[in-house]
Amino acid sequence: MDKNTIINDRDQLIEWFMEACKPKNKWMVGTEHEKFAYTFSRQKKRYIPLEYFGSHGIKTFLTELSKHGWTPIYEEKNIIALKKKSQSITLEPGGQIELSGAPLKDLHSTCRETNEHLKLLKEVGSKLGILLVGLGVRPNETLQEVPLMPKARYKIMRGYMPSRGSRGLEMMHSTCTVQANLDFESEEDMIKKTRLAVKLQPVVTALFANSPFYRGDFNGYESLRKHIWTDTDPDRCGILEIALEDNFSFSQYVTYALSVPMYFIVRDNNYLNCAGKSFLDFMRGKLDVIPDEKPTIADWENHLSTIFTEVRLKKIIEVRGADAGNWRRTCALPAFWVGLLYGNNSINLAEKICENWTQDDIEKLSVDVAKVGLGAEIKKEKVFYIASELLNIARKTLLEREVLDSVGNDETGYLNVLEEILQNKASPARDLINNFSSTYKNNMEKLIEEISY
Repeated sequence: MDKNTIINDRDQLIEWFMEACKPKNKWMVGTEHEKFAYTFSRQKKRYIPLEYFGSHGIKTFLTELSKHGWTPIYEEKNIIALKKKSQSITLEPGGQIELSGAPLKDLHSTCRETNEHLKLLKEVGSKLGILLVGLGVRPNETLQEVPLMPKARYKIMRGYMPSRGSRGLEMMHSTCTVQANLDFESEEDMIKKTRLAVKLQPVVTALFANSPFYRGDFNGYESLRKHIWTDTDPDRCGILEIALEDNFSFSQYVTYALSVPMYFIVRDNNYLNCAGKSFLDFMRGKLDVIPDEKPTIADWENHLSTIFTEVRLKKIIEVRGADAGNWRRTCALPAFWVGLLYGNNSINLAEKICENWTQDDIEKLSVDVAKVGLGAEIKKEKVFYIASELLNIARKTLLEREVLDSVGNDETGYLNVLEEILQNKASPARDLINNFSSTYKNNMEKLIEEISY
């Protein structure tokens, strides 16, 4: 369906999802990951987030990156993104740098893409005195110290979010995540994968927890990023509850998405503020900012991008609930989900682990893993042991895939870093906490330097 197609009824939206179904031999995997950009301030004697303007700012950084085969994207003469074939480098609200990776055939390819991206950022960053850091939350600075990026959609969101929750601005400007994007074969396959992902997302949050510091000190959480999301916007965040209902379908997701208030529409490269308005009214030609005009498929795609549940449905399934981390964990996240969702029998095996989990169980677990990570429990079983079982299932799938790189390695190697986490019985956050005094000498600047890419 063309992006300029006018939407007249909800059946078109259901058809739009149906068009995304692919046979298994065409399933791909994509990875998206964010990172914080810092420079050292001699005046403040600490690392500070990059401003947009200035000789060592985000604009200069993106301009330098564009010289390596990336096409710059502008908004009001400001460079705000880079494009290269199916990849894009985008700018998040507080200057976080995100790679939206291409859909690729295997984990070797998506990890190679990640490594090339991080290598380029490190190479260009070193020339400009910029460090790139993978953490779930900014460890040192307050929200007020984070520069605002000049993107129109973020200006609209900044105005609306505080009306829906107390921590929306922190989510926008002070958090980073890594996500995997996966395909589905049919509506039934989508239902199984989405439902399982919704149930297991808290386990992934615990395994990848990596945000124990905030404003220069331990914040009381292993994944403060996850906790911040609980008070952001109840209309569009948290658990995708409808996926747990018996009648979940493309049609039900369309109903849900239509119920989520809008943020904006784009006309002639200008963002029109529609915060709080109804997409359903838009479909009826009753949106007051552009009366008598109906939405296009491009408007629908923009609207879906403003739904922030931990598992999100587009023409792919996005699993979005992990803290950003080092390069090995960035590669491990898609490996874990491919292992659970792409195997011949992996969904059934994983479903047996969580088949009796209720929505209340999952919501409570989501709260608990933010606080204590792998030490959380669901139905009297520790997340640590559940994660171990799931990792075994994922490893079996990756072995069965028999996808080898140029030197004969299969895809299971990308799970090794998760094996190490479980062997140590400590999330990345717990490691940072335990090592803060010994390895980092209670010095946040040293921590930032040591864990930077």
